[in-house]
Amino acid sequence: MPSRNHLDKIGRKKKKKWTEDAMERALIEVKSGRSTVRQAAKEFGVPKSSLGDRVSGRVTPGSRSGPAQLIASADEELLVEFSLYMSKHGFPLTKQQVVSFATSIYKRQNQRMVFCKLGQTWWLNFRKRQENNITIQPTENAVRGRTVCVRKEAVDQFFCLFSTLLDKHGLRDKPHQIYNCNETGFQLGRKRVALPKSGSPGCKPAPGSRDHISVLACFSAAGEDIPPSIIYSKAYPGGVCYKTQGPPNARYGWSDSGCINSDLFKKWFLKHFLCHAPKVRPLLLIFDGHKAPVSLEVVESARKDDVILLCLPPHCSHILQPLDAGPFQVLKQRFASLVGDQGCAADAQYAISKKEFSGVFKRAYEAVKEEDGVRIVKEGFRKCGIYPLNHSVVDDGHLLPSHGSSASAGGSLMPAQRINSVEELAAAGPST
Repeated sequence: MPSRNHLDKIGRKKKKKWTEDAMERALIEVKSGRSTVRQAAKEFGVPKSSLGDRVSGRVTPGSRSGPAQLIASADEELLVEFSLYMSKHGFPLTKQQVVSFATSIYKRQNQRMVFCKLGQTWWLNFRKRQENNITIQPTENAVRGRTVCVRKEAVDQFFCLFSTLLDKHGLRDKPHQIYNCNETGFQLGRKRVALPKSGSPGCKPAPGSRDHISVLACFSAAGEDIPPSIIYSKAYPGGVCYKTQGPPNARYGWSDSGCINSDLFKKWFLKHFLCHAPKVRPLLLIFDGHKAPVSLEVVESARKDDVILLCLPPHCSHILQPLDAGPFQVLKQRFASLVGDQGCAADAQYAISKKEFSGVFKRAYEAVKEEDGVRIVKEGFRKCGIYPLNHSVVDDGHLLPSHGSSASAGGSLMPAQRINSVEELAAAGPST
């Protein structure tokens, strides 16, 4: 990271007092032979050395001064467009995320670079170049204990944005084109212990549990499913029986924690969701993307395939997540009955092994796809007000007033123009 003195020097750097138009006219005068370099520089008010460099060919006329820009202007515009898209769909990016995405773009341009990470100098210059397009908006502190209450303002903004997207893309009466994906966790072991309920993507397994397995499920508001993705902790179970005995067309993966992460979500979206989703477009995919941030490749592919990504507000999944409100409860109860667990399905540690999991889960998952299970899926969308759209179903008793939390020191990127309504937000910047 550059030193403070270096950053101060950048801030005190003198601005050029001449224009490219004046330099071009001076260059024409010198090349025509009507003036010398000294005379033309004095007449048009440009530096003699800079004019001399252009006359001799050391500097290409019209080129920018200073060090070469690390990311091409066209790619930087795509990065800005990407940031605006994310902020307009509930994913406002932090500084660290923007720098990370910019580093990925730089590596894509310079594949021979083994290691590269853009730093503070690039960030300051990027903000200066894009000050008319984006701005930094303070984020708000998270409310501790999501089951206590969440901000009313966040829920209101989500429904306002959701309603606008439904109208803009003509999806208000098309439940088969509205999808919700979410992750639920299973703790495996021989001894029953009290564990916290599974939550949104990125939940952590309880300490001391033998094995943690997560399932990423995806259903439409019409009750149609995308085959589930099963994520094991640390490694796959031995042999191939876990694939042959599992749900048809299911996807399998693993992570250190046994939970979804950004890389697994990218593979799921690109190689699984887009393959099994209906061909009709557009599609709307609602999910909690704060725990496992979406990647640049996911957004690029979603826009190319006409899939609208919509992020739920943080700490609101228990109120707004249709799969939490409906099928996951039935899935856990059915799974518990199959393994002979008489305790609370959401809190139990199931007495089966990794190898046995996929076969038992297949039988539990089939119950969700039956006629009664489809009804429960639809009921989950209705309870959350997602389909049919109904903001009033959210109990205000679970919500904090807008002034219930204060701004924190962090910040996220938002469009530079102040937006007073979601209609203005949908019209600002590049369209989706």
